[in-house]
Amino acid sequence: MKRRTFIAGLGSAAAWPVVTRAQQPAMPIVGLVNGGSADASSGNAAAFRKGLSETGYVEGQNVTVEYNWLEDQFDRLPALMADLVRRRVAVIATPLSTAASLAAKAATATIPIVFGVGADPVKVGLVASLARPGGNATGATNFSGDVVAKRLEFLHKLVPKAVRVAVLVNPSNGPGAEFGLQGVQEAARAIGLQINVLNASTSREIDAAFAALTRERPDALFVAPDFFFTSRRVQLANLAARDRIPTAYSAREIAEVGGLMSYGTNIADVFHQVGVYTGKILHGAKPEDLPVVQPTKFEFVINLQTAKLLGIEVPETLLATADEVIQ
Repeated sequence: MKRRTFIAGLGSAAAWPVVTRAQQPAMPIVGLVNGGSADASSGNAAAFRKGLSETGYVEGQNVTVEYNWLEDQFDRLPALMADLVRRRVAVIATPLSTAASLAAKAATATIPIVFGVGADPVKVGLVASLARPGGNATGATNFSGDVVAKRLEFLHKLVPKAVRVAVLVNPSNGPGAEFGLQGVQEAARAIGLQINVLNASTSREIDAAFAALTRERPDALFVAPDFFFTSRRVQLANLAARDRIPTAYSAREIAEVGGLMSYGTNIADVFHQVGVYTGKILHGAKPEDLPVVQPTKFEFVINLQTAKLLGIEVPETLLATADEVIQ
C-alpha cells in the first residue's frame, strides 16, 4: 500500500514541471514591417529597441520582435499582414512606411498598429485626428505642412539660377508617394519652378532615372522622401556626383555619404517613438488614447565637400542656418 502511494506521488511530481511550463505566459510578439532592408536599417532597428526598453520591454527577455524588411517588395504586404493577423501578434509596428501602415489598417481593426509615416495620417485615413486617433492605430508622423517647401527653398538658394527641377519618386509606395508629390508640385508653383517627375522602385530603375537626367539635363534634382531611397543612399549620392547634378534629400543619412544637402526629421527618432508607443500598448495603453506624435525639430545638413565638387558656393546665410556642415 505504501509502495503504491509512493509511485502515485512520484508520478505527480514528474508531471508538475510540465504543467508549470504550460502555464507560463508566452512572450508577446511584435511584427515590425518596413520597406527597407536589414543591412541599411540596423541603426534604426536599434532605435526602435531603445524605445521599447524605455518602457520596460527588452527583446528576447519579455518581448519577441519579428523584423520583416520588404526591400521595396510592397506586393508582399497583403500576405504578410494576413499572416500577422492570423497569428494574432500583440502589435504591428510600421515605422516609416505609409504603404505598410495602410496595409495593416486594411488587414485588422482590432490588433494595435503603431505607425511612422511621412504623410499626413489623417488625410491618408489612418486616424480620425492627430489628438484623438480613434480606432486601433496611432504612432508618429514626420510630416509637416511646410517641410517640403522648405527643402525645395533650400535647394533653390543653393542653386538660385535653377528653373527646371527633376523630382524622383517611388511609385510603389502608393498613397505616400502621391501625397509627397502633391506637396512638391505645390511648393514648386509657389517658387516658380518647373518640375519633371521620374519614377524609380528598384536599383536598376534608379540607374535608368539618372540616364534620363543626363539626356534632359535639369538644373537640379529633388528626391522625394522614401525609406527605399534612404536605403539606396550610396547609389544616389554617387550617381548625383558623377552626373554633377545638385540634389536635395529628406534624410541626413544621404548627406552623410555625399549627398549635397538634406532637410527633414531624424529617421532614427521616428523608429524610437514607434518603439516607445509599442511598449506603452504592450503595457495596456489603447491606441485611441495615444495622440499622434508630430515633429518638432528638423535638421538641415549641407555637405560642403560635395558643394565644392559641384562648383557651388554656399551662401554664408545658409551655412549659418545649417544644423550641420560636413567638411
